[in-house]
Amino acid sequence: MTESARAGRGAEAVSRFVESFAAHLVEAGMPRMPARVFAALLSSDEGSMTSAELGEQLRISPAAVSGAVRYLAQTHMVSREREPGSRRERYRVRGDQWYEALTNRDAVLKRWGEALREGVTSLGADTPAGRRMSETLAFFEFLESELAALMERWRVHREKTFGPE
Repeated sequence: MTESARAGRGAEAVSRFVESFAAHLVEAGMPRMPARVFAALLSSDEGSMTSAELGEQLRISPAAVSGAVRYLAQTHMVSREREPGSRRERYRVRGDQWYEALTNRDAVLKRWGEALREGVTSLGADTPAGRRMSETLAFFEFLESELAALMERWRVHREKTFGPE
């Protein structure tokens, strides 16, 4: 019996959600296959699946699952877990996955900020390109400063809404 059937959901309804949510993720810039895998994991009651389970549910090849999971792991959207006593891995998405992904973006913003500072210096702050880079740098610095406070407010809100972890 599939997880969907045990939970009283039809596999077709789950599939429609997965494809619909994946389409929204693709529209926002995520590659199609990682979007489908992420949506499948997110809609799973356990929040984790094996490569074989993902392949069966999504009707995709093991290579497609592997590539999608690699992308999702690099972007901190899923984690890999080894099944005890087995060589098989399970891929997991947690409730706080978006928080983790955004927190890890902070390091990316810092690197982009450093590169933009170099660009401003190289191009000259008084040139049109330098001013454009300065504004972009200011935006990233603003995001970086606001992100920490925003994430702290989320932690407090999450604990009030869902209880302690």
